[in-house]
Amino acid sequence: MALRLIKYHYLRFLRLPGDPRAIARGIAVGIFIGITPTIPLHTLLVLAFCLLFKASKVAGVLASMVVSNPFTVVFQYYLSWRVGNVIFPGLLSRERLQEIMAILSADSGFSTFQSSLLALSGLGFDAILVMVVGGILLALPFTAAGYSFSAKFFTRLRKNTKTST
Repeated sequence: MALRLIKYHYLRFLRLPGDPRAIARGIAVGIFIGITPTIPLHTLLVLAFCLLFKASKVAGVLASMVVSNPFTVVFQYYLSWRVGNVIFPGLLSRERLQEIMAILSADSGFSTFQSSLLALSGLGFDAILVMVVGGILLALPFTAAGYSFSAKFFTRLRKNTKTST
């Protein structure tokens, strides 16, 4: 059943309407936002940046979900912290990072969304700076690679679809 669901979503992804470059921009936005440590705001940020860059909103949200999920988020936050600590050493301790992760990994729901926002806003500028700068630096190469690969992929896919019909 799960394999069938994955195949279904994969086929829907392949059939995304629109210009291949707009889809690629959406994927790049989704990858970028998905890697940055902005979990409570991912969908809002993806939609805002997709509007700004005239990118596919569906592709952006899908890419964000693929990149940032319960299996990857702890690793991403840890790497964001490590990269951010290279730039701003000592501003965010490991213990403080563990507190952040405990808050963000709580049960889902609107009340958790509110508590996540409150907890993140209470971290202080230093902690947010370390995590966001680290996340941005971590996201940049993956964003560039995602755009390049998906632009080529969807351009080739559209070309093959036109020649086969």
